[in-house]
Amino acid sequence: MSTTTQASVTLIDGKACAERVLAEVAESVKHLAAEGTIPGLAVVLIGEDPASHVYVRNKIRKAEAVGIHSFEHRFDTTLSQAELLSLIDTLNKDPEVNGILVQLPLPDTIDEEAVIQAIDPLKDVDGFHHANVGGLVQGRDVLTPCTPSGCLRLLQETCGDLTGKHAVIVGRSNIVGKPMASLLLHAHCSVTLLHSRSVNPKAIARQADIVVAAVGRPKMIDASWLKPGAVVIDVGINRVEQAVDGENKGERKTRLVGDVDFASASQVAKAITPVPGGVGPMTIAYLMQNTVAATKRQHRQAGQPALT
Repeated sequence: MSTTTQASVTLIDGKACAERVLAEVAESVKHLAAEGTIPGLAVVLIGEDPASHVYVRNKIRKAEAVGIHSFEHRFDTTLSQAELLSLIDTLNKDPEVNGILVQLPLPDTIDEEAVIQAIDPLKDVDGFHHANVGGLVQGRDVLTPCTPSGCLRLLQETCGDLTGKHAVIVGRSNIVGKPMASLLLHAHCSVTLLHSRSVNPKAIARQADIVVAAVGRPKMIDASWLKPGAVVIDVGINRVEQAVDGENKGERKTRLVGDVDFASASQVAKAITPVPGGVGPMTIAYLMQNTVAATKRQHRQAGQPALT
């Protein structure tokens, strides 16, 4: 894969890998369009959270760039749960909508779990519905969460065949840690999940060929967690304040850092994802990939000829 090298560590270029995934998606969409089907992605956004607005804008742009039709539904926080569930029911029944994404977090007045489970599993491009979560654990062909799927692609392009490698995942969230473990198991890795109750986690992590950090704590994973030559995937996106030097000394600015202490870890790791520019672009790329996959599954479910 396309990478750059800094000292002895390889920087895993998530942006370049995401562009390759998006090129594959665009080619698939072209074939689908030639057969009379254009995938459609509905995105629902509630409230004025700035980060959510940025995420949705980026998702819509990528969808349009690869030829996927996008349908935006924006609401303020007065939208009730009943109204949102009614919209989801409408989108579930709409044949032009192949993927449904409700941007999280939702207002406190709305039950996120009820909303996620209301989405048709065949249109659940986030891969969060119970049917998809259970299917992933069982190794069935289902829609899988975008971030772990993107991480797996980065690992496959960096390491090649993952069979027999020991992978340690730091963090056991339903969104990243647990589905990442299932994906790596299906890739024939030996997998260890570390969490807040793990005993001597550093010693366990130092045995790993692959370390996936998804714990939500800035710079928690440093060189002391890694064995020489490990491949490190940093899923964390943490906003931290930093003092400004020079003319504006005394002021503070916000910057993004991962769960990995990059400066320390890069002295030991064989390859590592930067933050930003590592895992982030892959999440949106796999959202587009899931939309195409959902379109094909729905076509088969309807008993229609297979789409290429």
